[in-house]
Formats: sequence, structure tokens, C-alpha cells
Amino acid sequence: MFIAHNVGDREKMELQEELMKALKELRSEKERKFDQTVDLIINLQKFDVKRTSVNFFASVPHKVKEKKIAAFLEITNKNIDTITQDRFIKFSKDKKAVRELVKKYDFFIAQASLMPKVATTFGRALGPTGKMPSPQMGIMMNPDDKTIEDLRTRINTNIKIRLKEASAKINVGKQSMKDEDIVENVLSIYGDLLKKLPRDKENIKNIQLKFTMTKPIRIEVR
Repeated sequence: MFIAHNVGDREKMELQEELMKALKELRSEKERKFDQTVDLIINLQKFDVKRTSVNFFASVPHKVKEKKIAAFLEITNKNIDTITQDRFIKFSKDKKAVRELVKKYDFFIAQASLMPKVATTFGRALGPTGKMPSPQMGIMMNPDDKTIEDLRTRINTNIKIRLKEASAKINVGKQSMKDEDIVENVLSIYGDLLKKLPRDKENIKNIQLKFTMTKPIRIEVR
């Protein structure tokens, strides 16, 4: 079982057990005709989101979904949907096209040399959605095939966490995944988040787990 950072072995085992119970209960609900999303809801306390910025990528051992990725590059790459610089002028004149582009893709990456123009042309749409390419995961000096493929793999095994309020809902898996894999994703995200909170576990009020069409099951954090 994947060990969450900042979570002791005993705590991890207790949380793991509670999560498995919650998943068993969720699976006893009415069957749906689609593969439901598994959402982790983390409720915080004694934490001011306006004073403390929490914005990072949490790693997961099991891919939740294949993200749709587009790249701002100087030359078209056959392995990824590419937006080359010569197309920027079209988008600069068509705000609707920019909005549709941002809506179409889950994630954007960019060649470092193009970042000033990416910011100018797409920044107003990418910024508020948290999709602006960043040094953390998304800006490349040399966008060769291997670099793009490695980055694609990292993007698909990382989840962006950006707290805007004292409660966060995070997609941690699909109903079709094994319970063990879902739990490992939850523990990994939970452990990564603890490292970013000023008071560690004291900032966690409780966590909840739910499927798309179910009510959340509350899990106390000891």
C-alpha cells in the first residue's frame, strides 16, 4: 500500500480502513449506467485561504483519467495537439475561440521561448482556470518527443490542487478502478496536502468520499 507523506503508519492504516469501508458502502448504492467519478472532499478548519496560498500538484500512483493536453510550440509536433505561434494572431482577435480552446483541453504546456506571447494572448482565459503553463509542470526549454512524452506522463499522474475556499473537491478515481487503487490515490493526495498546510492535520476538519450520484460519506480524521 502506498504510504502517504506526513501520515504515520497507524494513522495510515486507520484511514485506509475507513476509506475501504466508505467505498464498500458507496458501491452498495443504486447502479448507474456510466462510470462514476470518485470525489474526495477535504474540509478545512483554522485556515484562512486568503492569507495562505495553497496551489500545487499532488502525485498519484494510479492515473485517474487521460487528460486532454495541448501545446504552444514553435513547430507542430505530431504527438500532441499543437498551437503554433502563427495561429496566435487569430486567437488574439477572437475571444470566443480562446474560451472554447481553454474549455476543450484539461492542460496546456508551452515552449519557454513562447511564454511571453502565450501570456499576452491567452493569459486572461488561462489564468482564472488555473491552466496557464507553469515552471512546476508545463514549460519546456527543448520540446523534443521524449520531453513531451515524459511531461504527458507526469501530467497524467499528478492532480492540481488549488484551494479557493475552506473545502476542496478532488477527483481521485473512477468507480471502475479497484478499491485499493482509489485508496492509494486518496492517501497520496492527503499526504501531499498535509505538507502544504501551516498546521498539518490540525487544519483538517474531516474528509468525505462520494461517487458522482451519491451523497458523501464522512470520514473523521484522528
